[in-house]
Amino acid sequence: MKIKMLIMDVDGTLTDGKIYYTSDNMEFKAFDVKDGYAIKNILPKYNIIPVIITGRKSDIVIRRAQELGITELYQGIVDKLPLVFELENKYHLEKEEIAYVGDDILDIECMQYCGYSGCPIDAVNEVLQTVDFISQKQGGDGAVREFVEKIVQRNKM
Repeated sequence: MKIKMLIMDVDGTLTDGKIYYTSDNMEFKAFDVKDGYAIKNILPKYNIIPVIITGRKSDIVIRRAQELGITELYQGIVDKLPLVFELENKYHLEKEEIAYVGDDILDIECMQYCGYSGCPIDAVNEVLQTVDFISQKQGGDGAVREFVEKIVQRNKM
């Protein structure tokens, strides 16, 4: 079955997992342009819906999602699987048509449920033992791009 939706975690997946604060409480995160290109340009070409589900809340993530054309953005979600079920129903998908990329314990339930799962090479050990695909890149350094390319190859088979 072809992948029709890609659900992504943010911290440690789309970013390197580091959160920078300035003395005046400004927050910084770094995103990789290669990941952004894949989300904005490659996924739509193959009719794959990009989704972000993250445990934290940040205006930075809202801005990044807007830049990339991601309309399905959910923040502050600790128990992510019920939302995956909702998205599956909303878009009339089978679980095999959903891919999930993440890096930590909160992502494992979704990874086990979805049809195809991936993670950056620097994900926690429990995730590395769970996923179908381990990127050779670290989170925030092109891991999502590599996963997207793998999904596209898989969809072409």
